[in-house]
Formats: sequence, structure tokens, C-alpha cells
Amino acid sequence: MNLFEKYDLSNELVSSIKSLGFSKPTQIQHLSIPHIISGKDVIGESATGSGKTLAFGCGVVEEVIPKKGLQALILTPTRELAEQVKNSLKELSGQKHLRIIAIYGGVSINPQINELSYADVVVGTPGRLLDHLERSTINLSKVKLLVLDEADRMLDMGFIDDVEKIIRKCPAKRQTLFFSATLSPRIRDLAGKYMRNPVKVQARRMVDPHKLKQIYYNVPKSMKLSMLAHLLKHEKSGLVMVFCNTRKTTDFVVKTLKANRMNAVAIHGGYSQNKRSNTMHLFNDGKVGVLVCTDVASRGLDIENVSHVYNYEIPKDPKDYVHRIGRTARAGEKGKVINIICEHDHDNFRRVLSEYSFSVEAVKRPYLERLKTSGHNFPRKRRFLQRRRLRHN
Repeated sequence: MNLFEKYDLSNELVSSIKSLGFSKPTQIQHLSIPHIISGKDVIGESATGSGKTLAFGCGVVEEVIPKKGLQALILTPTRELAEQVKNSLKELSGQKHLRIIAIYGGVSINPQINELSYADVVVGTPGRLLDHLERSTINLSKVKLLVLDEADRMLDMGFIDDVEKIIRKCPAKRQTLFFSATLSPRIRDLAGKYMRNPVKVQARRMVDPHKLKQIYYNVPKSMKLSMLAHLLKHEKSGLVMVFCNTRKTTDFVVKTLKANRMNAVAIHGGYSQNKRSNTMHLFNDGKVGVLVCTDVASRGLDIENVSHVYNYEIPKDPKDYVHRIGRTARAGEKGKVINIICEHDHDNFRRVLSEYSFSVEAVKRPYLERLKTSGHNFPRKRRFLQRRRLRHN
């Protein structure tokens, strides 16, 4: 029996869910779908990959009527997540043939203006949505379902003012859904202002702490790249994500890995949308084994089979550390988190350990081979240090 049938969904929607291979709801789906279908406002706390898109997607598919104007609006923090949600909703809508589009910055606005004239559902980032509102190229007067996906991430990225402006442009009589990995005080304040008696549901994290091993190496800053390259060469791993705090460091690390004949690609907010999309396809398809990234890839994106997460730098916000490590040890699989820290990371690392009761093992650093550098991309002093054969004394 398909357990989604008990939620009083239409036959067409149940058929679409079956065709996608789902027969048993995840915890967040089980907790939220009945309330969503009944028309209630819902605040859902759940991690990336827990199935929340299908949960609010059921509400979208059941509520929206084709060719009746824009009726559902989903806000996401990143372009990649907007595309991902759009594609998921298209698959879920199946026989209903809803016209679902994604709008975000980094690409030409003109094709979006054309698509908006006939869209039933829009998935978009706050900045580009505001741009369309200012140009009067989007009409929110018929929106009856508003979804904030990865709400906490949008607020962390400084979108709160944009989000509130968009919410105020939607009809007061509507259903509102917030999905967030964490329910911060700002999320609760936002819910208090714009939701009506919301039902709060919380799903446990999908990461199994018993299958997640966390370790750290404490090294001088000049040895970080050598340490990372050594581990990537000698660890038996599947897909690997290497997190950095800035775009500059991300580019620096991936160039060095490539100079040492490692199949690595980078992704961060400074790249064009086409480049970001192509990079994610290469990584998800297993054509590239190492993804070096900023926190743009720690949330929202559907990335499976990540065996190792490396923190080349420790984030300032401990929550970002949690989101990063949540990329592995999922769905019953084992995972490993490797932190490469130097004196500049100590304060951030202490904050992580003081806020969360993680068991993180200190490991003695191994003998390190000399790295090849990427020439002029390295400062002179760092080139000199990287040429040395480094050994733990």
C-alpha cells in the first residue's frame, strides 16, 4: 500500500508520487501534509534532504488551478535551490500540467518577464522577485499559497527586508508555509507578524550521529593546503565536499588541487548561473569527485552520496558548521567530517564545540609531500612555504 493515500490527496497526485518512487512519507511529510492539505499555516523545522519540497508541493499541486494566474509563490535563498524546487514541483504536478517557472538573478530578466505572463507557480529568490515587483512584471494579487523555503538561510543572508516587502504584496487571505532547518527568534518573529495560528512541526535530523565520525588536524596555516591534498589523495572516499569561508579561498584551493592533478571543481556565489549549474551536474553525476565550495552549497541543494566533508576553514556561525556536516552520514550511510584547523580557526572551532556536544577526535598530522603550486596565483611567501617538504616534528 502507498501510505500517501491516507492523506486524502487527489488520485492524480498520489499517482505522481507513486511514479516518483515514493511509497512511505518521511517524518516531515507525515507531520505537515495533513495540516497543509487542510489549509492551515505551517512552520516546519527540518533539515535539507528531509523531503519538505514534496510536503509543501502537495499543497501547491492540490491548490493551484491551471491557467488561472499566479497562485503559488515559493521563496528560496539561492538560484540552485530555486531551480531544484521548480523541477521537483514539475515532476510532482504530473498530469495537472501546471506552468511552473523559476526566477532569480545572474541571468537575463527578459525571458522571465515573458514566462511570468502565463505562470501558475513561481519559485524565486527575493532580490529578483523584488526587481519584478518594481517593474510591475509580476502580479501577486491571486497568490493563495506562500512558501518560505530555507527561511533561516534567507534571513542569515540578509534578505529579511526583501522577504517582508514581498509578503506584504501578497493577499492577506492566503495560506503561508515556513520551512526552516532551525527556528531562530527571527523566524518566530516573522511568523508572528505574517502567519495565522500556525501549526509547528519538527522532524528529527536525518544525519545519524552514530554513523558520523568527526576528526580534526591542528596545523600551521602554511600547511593547510598540503594537509588537504594529502588527505584527498590517501582517504578512501566517494564524493567529497570541501568547505571554505570565502570565494577567494575557494578559488585558491581549487586551483591548487588542479595543479596537483586532482579532479576538483568550485562553486560559489560569484560564478554565473550557467557555470554553477554545470558544476553541480558534474558533481552530482560523479564526473568530478571533489567539490570546493562556500556555504552556498551547505543548504538546500540536493546532493547525494557525499562520503566526506572537509572544513578547510571553520565557519564563524556554529549553525553553518552543522549544515555543512549534514551533507554526509545521511539515509543510513556512514560519513566522515575532517576539520583542518590552524590558529585562525581556533575561536570559531571553540564556538562550535561549546554550542554543540559533538565528539571530535584530534588526529596527529602525517608526513606531508611537497605540493605543486599554481604559479602566480600564490603570494610569494606562500609559494616558498609550499615548496618545502613538510614533516611533523
